[in-house]
Amino acid sequence: MSTLTDLPPFWRIQCPLLLRPTPSSSIFRPFHPFPQGRTRIRCSIAKESAISSPSFSGAPGGHSDSVDCVVVGGGITGLCIAQALATKHSSVAPNLIVTEARDRVGGNIITVQRDGYLWEEGPNSFQPSDPMLTMVVDSGLKDDLVLGDPNAPRFVLWDGKLRPVPSKPTDLAFFDLMSIGGKLRAGFGALGIRPPPPGHEESIEEFVRRNLGDEVFERLIEPFCSGVYAGDPSKLSMKAAFGKVWKLEQNGGSIIGGTFKTIQERNKVPKPPQDPRLPKPKGQTVGSFRKGLAMLPEAISTRLGKKVKLSWKLSSIRKLDKGGYSLTYETPQGLVSLQSKSVVMTVPSYIASSLLHPLSAAAADALSKFYYPPVAAVSISYPKEAIRTECLINGELKGFGQLHPRSQGVETLGTIYSSSLFPNRAPAGRVLLLNYIGGATNPGILSKTETELVEAVDRDLRKILINPNAKDPLVLGVRVWPQAIPQFLIGHFDLLDAAKAALRDTGFHGLFLGGNYASGVALGRCVESAYEVASEVTDFLSQYSYEKCQT
Repeated sequence: MSTLTDLPPFWRIQCPLLLRPTPSSSIFRPFHPFPQGRTRIRCSIAKESAISSPSFSGAPGGHSDSVDCVVVGGGITGLCIAQALATKHSSVAPNLIVTEARDRVGGNIITVQRDGYLWEEGPNSFQPSDPMLTMVVDSGLKDDLVLGDPNAPRFVLWDGKLRPVPSKPTDLAFFDLMSIGGKLRAGFGALGIRPPPPGHEESIEEFVRRNLGDEVFERLIEPFCSGVYAGDPSKLSMKAAFGKVWKLEQNGGSIIGGTFKTIQERNKVPKPPQDPRLPKPKGQTVGSFRKGLAMLPEAISTRLGKKVKLSWKLSSIRKLDKGGYSLTYETPQGLVSLQSKSVVMTVPSYIASSLLHPLSAAAADALSKFYYPPVAAVSISYPKEAIRTECLINGELKGFGQLHPRSQGVETLGTIYSSSLFPNRAPAGRVLLLNYIGGATNPGILSKTETELVEAVDRDLRKILINPNAKDPLVLGVRVWPQAIPQFLIGHFDLLDAAKAALRDTGFHGLFLGGNYASGVALGRCVESAYEVASEVTDFLSQYSYEKCQT
């Protein structure tokens, strides 16, 4: 939810140099790239009719019915993979196509602008890492980048009060979210004075309670899990969801020991120079664009031009005897057949499962087991005077937002202060709040009406942030995502590895799996993984060309 980062602030304090040179964002990060939303790619058997070969005038080389790579899915992952191939590897993959079942790009990045408001109904922001900023610059959006105030506070609800989360080591002694005993327990545990690892894959709850104590889990990590994954930390895998911190204990015997070892190893390798084109964010912040996140997929799509095919619904995919793949699409022009040397599936795992079942039942079975709980994004506005006086800083609502532990008696997972986070999000005198409700611990939201969801959010806010006697909020948007965020549960990597192995072992080389279930749910992580997948595709195509030359 939030604009939460890969590591909660408490962990960032304990292991500050674990992060990339560019800040990894603050405690609040958006409910991250939701999968491809409600619209599923329709799978059907082609009827008896002529199947045409597409005309790819947008691809180098003119008209052709064969390309180097087809990226299935025009969400942020698919578009960024295509952009990476086009900008970094154009000599190896000059002919590529991105196909999207819907009539627009961006997946679940949805920005709405109306009546002086600008709000997001999917992810809300991103961490400005170097890969993310590279994508921004390559998309021509450097001048449209907006960054949040790195000094803005982040809050967690505890015992009826919004309490600031520590953002730097000097805050540890003074913040009141934890008791002195809880702070001491966390410090000793981070040093290694705690029970040893149990010898099995731990949940986030098991790992944190064992290493850092009950208070860190209940007051920091549990609400953080609700924010990032809308998940249940008793079922989420520490290894899969927070692999960086998990590796610290594995490599160094403790969180602190692993941090020192990581620092030593990094000091042995000279840091590569940063691309001089990239902006240099200050502090731990999050980013968006002047007209919202939708500017990024729209800019990438514009640059790719006719390489992007909208309203193309993949019906079937099969392997060719000569190598490569044949894909059949339902398009506005009729059925279209396309051949490609490689294919990248960036659709949600449950859609990929259906499409790949004819090729590999084992891969399809593994992909079908990832769980996506429902989440609703509720955007509402109040007049500034509706904010409780005790929640104001110098007369203003300041901060990134707030998270709500499940133990605190509120249904809403958390709230982002959208109009405080970025400029020009609401008219003067109004505050815009983006609220998330639902998740793995509250799937019952699917049975609620939009009015009931707004009432639940408003009721919670009046307990915390809004004056109880304030006027009813202005409702801007309610979007329910029935299958929102893939859960990185215990055994997640086993399932993902099983799906990849099943494809590889049955000879489906050049068929790649991508998307947030494979890379991580953060928007920034989806972009980082896009460069990684693009490199894998390039390596495959180089080998493919070499083998063809030898035959």
